[in-house]
Amino acid sequence: MSFFSDFKAFLLKKDIVALATAVVIGAAFNKVISSVVADIFMPIIGLITGGVDLTQKFIALDGVEYESLEAAQEAEAAILTYGNVIQAVIYFIIVGLFIFLFLRAYEKTKKKEEAAAPAGPTKEEVLLTEIRDELRKRNI
Repeated sequence: MSFFSDFKAFLLKKDIVALATAVVIGAAFNKVISSVVADIFMPIIGLITGGVDLTQKFIALDGVEYESLEAAQEAEAAILTYGNVIQAVIYFIIVGLFIFLFLRAYEKTKKKEEAAAPAGPTKEEVLLTEIRDELRKRNI
């Protein structure tokens, strides 16, 4: 096969299409979670912490106390923005919670589908089994 036909076959594999679909859905899911974190959870956390904006929390490594993060950045000071790390950890926990809840709901729907499946063989299966058994007896 030529390079292009191999590449086309690769792109059209079921696994690749499923992976591409998962990436697109994951990106959309990320936007939803980012909005939930930024627009719902972070204001609540800000309310709990007395209106503190975690993204503005930093430590200047040069020992100077700056008024704000912007002032430290303008002075080109080496800074550790630990507030961003705290916010990223909160984001990670919330993403994990959403994924856990989603997978838990998915597993419950799978269990319901399995429970709804017929427990015994159908009439056709019983009849075919009887025919098979009778044919076996006659061949002996």
